[in-house]
Amino acid sequence: MKSSNLGYPRIGKDREWKKALESFWAGKLEESAFLAQMEQIRQQHLIKQKDKGIEWIPVNDFTYYDHMLDMAVMFGLVPKRFAYDGGPVPLDTYFAMARGNKEAVASEMTKWFNTNYHYIVPEFGERPPVLAENRPLKAYLEARDQLGIVGKPVIVGPYTFVKLAKGYAKDEFERVVDQIVPLYVDVLRELELHGVEWVQIDEPAFVQDISEQDRALIRRVYEQFSQALPHLKLMVQTYFEAVDWYEELIALPVEGLGLDFVHGGKANLANLTAHGFPQEKVLGAGIVDGRNIWRSALEEKWELVKTISNVVDPDRIWLQPSSSLLHVPVTVEAETDLPGEVQVALAFADEKLGEVQLLVQGFRFGKYVISKEVAQNEKDLLRLAESPARNREKVQQARKALETTEAKRDVPFHERRDIQQAAWKLPLLPTTTIGSFPQTTEVRQARQQYKKGNWTVEQYDAFIAEQIKQWIAIQEEIGLDVLVHGEFERTDMVEYFGEKLDGFVFTKNGWVQSYGSRCVKPPVIYGDVQFVAPMTVKESVYAKSLTEKPVKGMLTGPATILNWSFVRDDVSRQEVCEQIALALQAEVEALEAAGIRMIQVDEPALREGLPLKQADRAAYLDWAVKSFRVATSTVAASTQIHTHMCYCEFHDFIDVISELDADVISIETSRSHGELVSVFETCTYDKGIGLGVYDIHSPRVPAVAEIEEMVSRGVQVLPPAQFWINPDCGLKTRGRAETVEALKNMVAATHAVRDRLTQKA
Repeated sequence: MKSSNLGYPRIGKDREWKKALESFWAGKLEESAFLAQMEQIRQQHLIKQKDKGIEWIPVNDFTYYDHMLDMAVMFGLVPKRFAYDGGPVPLDTYFAMARGNKEAVASEMTKWFNTNYHYIVPEFGERPPVLAENRPLKAYLEARDQLGIVGKPVIVGPYTFVKLAKGYAKDEFERVVDQIVPLYVDVLRELELHGVEWVQIDEPAFVQDISEQDRALIRRVYEQFSQALPHLKLMVQTYFEAVDWYEELIALPVEGLGLDFVHGGKANLANLTAHGFPQEKVLGAGIVDGRNIWRSALEEKWELVKTISNVVDPDRIWLQPSSSLLHVPVTVEAETDLPGEVQVALAFADEKLGEVQLLVQGFRFGKYVISKEVAQNEKDLLRLAESPARNREKVQQARKALETTEAKRDVPFHERRDIQQAAWKLPLLPTTTIGSFPQTTEVRQARQQYKKGNWTVEQYDAFIAEQIKQWIAIQEEIGLDVLVHGEFERTDMVEYFGEKLDGFVFTKNGWVQSYGSRCVKPPVIYGDVQFVAPMTVKESVYAKSLTEKPVKGMLTGPATILNWSFVRDDVSRQEVCEQIALALQAEVEALEAAGIRMIQVDEPALREGLPLKQADRAAYLDWAVKSFRVATSTVAASTQIHTHMCYCEFHDFIDVISELDADVISIETSRSHGELVSVFETCTYDKGIGLGVYDIHSPRVPAVAEIEEMVSRGVQVLPPAQFWINPDCGLKTRGRAETVEALKNMVAATHAVRDRLTQKA
């Protein structure tokens, strides 16, 4: 039995990867110094895995931004707007694709399956793919020649890569796959010639619903690989779910197959025991959860591996995490301030690799060699299960009562719309923002001073009040119609609420990558979730006192808090989500009672929680949508509920969004270059829509004409009275000057369209 890993966190123990990136972007690091720092970080990660005893160590899982972007530039898939003229893609072009520049908008970004990681969407169509540079080979040679590590190159497989790309019609999918397969062969042949033994080909899209036509395509692709590469061993790696077409999968002409025995594990295990496994192939058994932060129940994992080894000979099993460890923090070493029952139950990337290696040693030398660790593990997990935080009877009873609650607003939307318009008297195409404003160095330093105890509560509150006052004035000067308080008191849109609710704890260094250098530190939901006291009322009421214009209260929705947290694994996610919804309901009612009658409850992560199997989605959406309505349905008809979604593929989701029964939903239309607006040409939607008309993930300031064109397109396909105009997301990560300039352009563009529509009327 061997130990293996599928991918390691890029960001580093102290986020040194993020710091190097941002220093380079800020002009504080020369390119050569940046590359040297990245090489050092990359090699430290490889050495750490070697020291952990991992035998099959991944290489080419490290990236300067995103692994899908790496694949795109390897194949020369650089959109024409970036003025690329062939050869290895320069670093400035690489980052321009990810972040945009003065001349061109960034490539689209969306979620990696049902995780909170975002990838850059490759764009086909503008130029034929070519092999610009063999990145996996460079990674392999570096590890071998400089560190003596014979690694396992990792690449995204052709089916998944093309399936997640854009720029071709649906009926062209097979043609595009066939077009790029020879380039994969070239990459793999060079690896073979340089002595590579195993290549990990990630095909997570295999766990989705695959048509018979696509299965035939997959067979043909891997037959081409087999014929062209007779001496190279391919490990086709799936994760995040079970594979429905198991019998066909195991018949593919490859030397190894990786299956996730955590997410979709029951189905994968059932298939394995029912249909067996080819005697000549290696099974990559993903037994340690690569997406959550709880220690494995070692006794259960032991029994699982025993069951697997009854079907597959142990010498043909690689024990490994269920997916890349990209989705978890690096190490629990710094987590010394947590409640004892939580601290002993956590496992981050390094600890998960330790669990893999521990189980491998047990199966190699006998269970007795790990008996102490197994016994201690059982005690630690029992200690957490018996925690009072996991046994709040009132919370559990309130959640149980929701089973007989319909959770709907008393007045239907078509009546609420007229009531709200009479109350607010907003102009055509009202302008607003999504909620947050730039968290400058000054804001971050103030928060640090407060957290370290150098500032009193009074000092910190006074500072936050001054920031709110400044930005209310700025918003009025810009001419926005509906204002926000700016969220300066919030480090993160989920963490802030978790800090004020019972049932959460927070790590000191539990950072994970969300997109690019953007790292988040997800809260840990370890107990029953309970409302304690109002969380946002003070700041919202203060902001409202400074202006005659409407001010939105800003909350994060239940499904987003769930999906952007590390969640306890002893009860269902539905139960946790409904507990959160009840806590938010109390906050919504507190805001309304304080006179805040526009309340935005953001659900950017609602869609990312979707199960990957179509058959499982209805059940998830039923309780996720109901949770939103539990949080928002007790308000008066005149109270306007807003929500926001990021990169949600609106066209596939329109019925669900309508079921939320929010009065206004804001969506992204900038990175998708307005493509989402085309949905309204074929779909009916009767509620308010906030068009996200510029990309806040890029420092680029969009021109007035550019925004005007996007707004104009929107009002051609639906009545103008339905639309609001806003950025595509919160402005927390942007600079002050660029934010003000971009918002001024947004307001100017809106006024131009508004005037034109008014004149026509």
